[in-house]
Amino acid sequence: MSEWIYFIHPPRENFVETITEEEAGIMQVHAGHLAELHQQGVLILAGPTFGRINTGIAVIEADDEDAATTIMSSDPAITSGLMTGELRPMRVAFLRGRD
Repeated sequence: MSEWIYFIHPPRENFVETITEEEAGIMQVHAGHLAELHQQGVLILAGPTFGRINTGIAVIEADDEDAATTIMSSDPAITSGLMTGELRPMRVAFLRGRD
């Protein structure tokens, strides 16, 4: 298993402040999807960034880049067309509670 980070880029600046009802519904489905990945042990951490640009991040474990791409591509925020994804390999070097 290797670790990957994917960035979830919003459609506009100040997304959190200007989210529509329809977009909020998509984001609820997205949150449920991430919760499932967490329960399955795939998701290490996830959350939004705040400020003018509200990029989301998700750190996942996957066997290889194809598997990581499949995980990212199944995110409802991305499959809906609301957000775009960007995948990068990474290494979790320090994580509280992890030896």
